[in-house]
Amino acid sequence: MKHNINIHSLYISPGHAFYGRHGMEPLPHEMVACDVLDCVAGSGIRGDRFFDYKPDFKGQVTFFDWAVHEDVLKTFELTNKADAYRRNVVIGGMDLNSLIGRTFQIGDVVFAGIEHCKPCYWMDHACTAGVEEFLAGKGGLRAKIVHSGVLRPGAQTLDVV
Repeated sequence: MKHNINIHSLYISPGHAFYGRHGMEPLPHEMVACDVLDCVAGSGIRGDRFFDYKPDFKGQVTFFDWAVHEDVLKTFELTNKADAYRRNVVIGGMDLNSLIGRTFQIGDVVFAGIEHCKPCYWMDHACTAGVEEFLAGKGGLRAKIVHSGVLRPGAQTLDVV
């Protein structure tokens, strides 16, 4: 089944700002906006902090819903960019939870939707108090890369295969 989507933005981070930092301050590893993501099957996104993190890692790429981002901005009266959620692909036009357990393709890249990308307590630090709770059930999607290729921003077709 084909769906018209829009990739609003693409990000990588060369290092972990929050991951593994329980009880400590975050590190200054910003998300870097990209014109292209080089998605490598079984490894992740070239240049990202989770590239070759560990074999068969369930979060080789993460997706976040543009509509949820807009809801966060409106509800909390924020102006933050979509990079605050530390997800790789910000996408509009698709219910990301419907892709859990499904294989899907965007362009020449094939993904396996693995699980909901549950927000952690750091979300309140990255955005504002209450965002972690607000994002319960809509924190994004963790996926594996099944077939390598590149992602670019803009109007696309997402095909659930």
